[in-house]
Amino acid sequence: MNALLSSSTSLCNSHILKLTSKPTSFRLSLPCNTNTTQYLGGDSLSLRIRASNNANEVDTRTAKEDQATETSNQVSSSSSAAPPAIDKDLKKVVQKTAATFAPRASTATKNPAVPGTTLYTVFEVQGYVCMLLGGALSFNLIFPSNDPDIWRLMGMWSIWMFTIPSLRARDCSKNEKEALNYLFLLVPLLNVTIPFFWKSFALVWSADTIAFFGMYAWKLGWLQKTE
Repeated sequence: MNALLSSSTSLCNSHILKLTSKPTSFRLSLPCNTNTTQYLGGDSLSLRIRASNNANEVDTRTAKEDQATETSNQVSSSSSAAPPAIDKDLKKVVQKTAATFAPRASTATKNPAVPGTTLYTVFEVQGYVCMLLGGALSFNLIFPSNDPDIWRLMGMWSIWMFTIPSLRARDCSKNEKEALNYLFLLVPLLNVTIPFFWKSFALVWSADTIAFFGMYAWKLGWLQKTE
């Protein structure tokens, strides 16, 4: 009986030494046999493989997420940069066209119609008076006629022919000059397009007036100031 106990004890000790010599050390409280040792060794190997696979999957997902985030940031930055670029190109085209066809000074000298001068006031008053006279002619209040005539036609085009050139002749701010350049191109489009749908001098003049003040409100920030 003692011989059997001593042999079993020595066998258990030999298995415990074998387990502690492996990289993954475990404290065993199970009955000592060869099957337990083989099972624990295989389990530790499978755990290592699974852990490494999980780590690789996590790294792959992280890399994909970082790449997707970078791509979305590039797309958003390019989309946000697109409108300013289009607006800048449009400003260049409008400024070049208005500078080519709109009335301008015949000499390269500095514009004498600076704010505070009499000439500046004359151009400003002339522009708004022509707008009012054009409205009166368009609504058939001056030189009334039952048929379309030259006076009503001049009233319809008064904003483009007199108001915008008079205001552009002043030494105005950059934003106001941009508004007048846009209007110099927008008003003829309205005057040519509207009669195809509604033949009315008064309607065309009203549309030009709304476009005039709407452009001023946009470029000079009138709505932002009122808010």
